[in-house]
Amino acid sequence: MTRRFDNFLAIDWSGAKGRKHKGIALAVARADGGAPVLIDHRWSREEVLTVLREDLPPNTLVGLDLGIGLPHVDCGAYFPKNDVSLPNAPALWALIDDICRKDEHLGVQSFVGHHQYAPYFRNGADTGAHFGCDDAVHGRGRFRVTEHAQAAMGCKPYSNFNLVGAAQVGKSSLTGMRMLHHLRGLLPVWPIDPLPRKGSVIVEIYTSLAAMEAGRSAARAKMRSHEDLNQALSALGCAPVSGKGPIDDHSSDALLTAAWLRKVASEKRRWHPDAMTAQIARTEGWTFGAI
Repeated sequence: MTRRFDNFLAIDWSGAKGRKHKGIALAVARADGGAPVLIDHRWSREEVLTVLREDLPPNTLVGLDLGIGLPHVDCGAYFPKNDVSLPNAPALWALIDDICRKDEHLGVQSFVGHHQYAPYFRNGADTGAHFGCDDAVHGRGRFRVTEHAQAAMGCKPYSNFNLVGAAQVGKSSLTGMRMLHHLRGLLPVWPIDPLPRKGSVIVEIYTSLAAMEAGRSAARAKMRSHEDLNQALSALGCAPVSGKGPIDDHSSDALLTAAWLRKVASEKRRWHPDAMTAQIARTEGWTFGAI
């Protein structure tokens, strides 16, 4: 695959309550080289939506650190034993956004607390009756096929139905799905949409994959110093960023992953994982780089 993109934007996302979030970070790397650049700002989810909808440079590969779908293949539906039929991820996004239309800041409290859907989530001390409908012995909740691929690569993924703990990804993914609904028809989301021949596109990222390919273990994926970040950037053949001493891990995740996207986006195998069928692509999506 020849050079396809001119810019590589990595977004570390947050599903936390409130308007502005220290957990959201944006960094961009240009195809013509140089160190990635952090877009220094205290972001809201609505502001990120505005950037993607109105201010995105042409031919940008956008990596979102969130799950773009829920498990479907394991139980034959997103919400088995529920009479709502959702044939694909965009239908899921539309449902979530409709139920949460009164929730501010792309929040999802109305959805995770909804009487039809709360039984599928682990939320606080409450584990819903359908949280483990896959009958997996690990008890950590349902996983998409791409999360099984992540685990095989040495990562420790979490279920998007898990809303508990610092490492939970559920609300982050669900708020991201609301944003994806608002971008429908403006930006394709691979692999739910085919990769277009030109123009910008969104992919799901898992920043630990970038860190592991930069020589760090899954347990040491988070980098909290400029020295560690620049060592990882060097392993990717990338110029260092300026600064010394501490850096928050959201910023370092975004900076490293932007450089990683630039390095690997031209590799054909990243866009054609062997495990991804048309059904998986349509319903669950895939994490870019999970092979």
